[in-house]
Amino acid sequence: MSESKLAGQFFDAAIGLLQRVRDEEAANVADAGTAIADTVAAGGRLFAFGAGHSSLAAQDVVYRAGGFALMNLLAVPGVVGVDVMPATLGSALERVEGLAGAALDSSPARSGDVLVIISLSGRNALPVEMAMNARALGLKVIGVTSVAYAEKTTSRHVSGTFLKDHCDIVLDSKIAVGDAELTHEGIEAPFAPASTVVTSALMQATMAAAAERLVERGIEPPLLRSGNVDGGHEWNGRVMTEYGDRIFYRH
Repeated sequence: MSESKLAGQFFDAAIGLLQRVRDEEAANVADAGTAIADTVAAGGRLFAFGAGHSSLAAQDVVYRAGGFALMNLLAVPGVVGVDVMPATLGSALERVEGLAGAALDSSPARSGDVLVIISLSGRNALPVEMAMNARALGLKVIGVTSVAYAEKTTSRHVSGTFLKDHCDIVLDSKIAVGDAELTHEGIEAPFAPASTVVTSALMQATMAAAAERLVERGIEPPLLRSGNVDGGHEWNGRVMTEYGDRIFYRH
């Protein structure tokens, strides 16, 4: 069977975007890694938040082999994934004002911690208010978003602002408005979104930068090992015990 032309085009598009963020966002990724390393070294905690499909990149750095044990998911009920029934409810909740404040106030996040907020468009009330409230509480906010949305769409928050306007550090995913890389004759709608690939790569690159900064200071990064390799469970048990007061997903 011959190879798929469209499949190859998607890989090319994704690779092109990854090259762009590698080159154009290098300084911001380094800054985000330093902020996370600073927080770890100071005894702070790490949180990641995303709604809808943006939550996939947040979940990608929580409780996984090769990842920081200290990264916690800041979950808002109803918006984390497509398991919500009906699925459209999650999209609706992203536009509800006040939800972010309630979720943040009831979370363990506190002043001095880092919160990574992932939102492709950055235009809905939930990520905007999450960033605003987090900074008011004294958290450092890293936003992962597509700046193109702020240039070509309108905000859905009463302030008229976007996620990028309320962050200490912004990582721009470069994803075009609409999040679909391909078009084809005979197919009415654009298709093949790449935001998950690129945003997850940005997150993993940031965590790698954080590990690098910690090692430079003589601090062992609090990493988890795979439970499917010999000694993995024992290693993880030690890390979980050492950092137990900064890990919230196991309780």
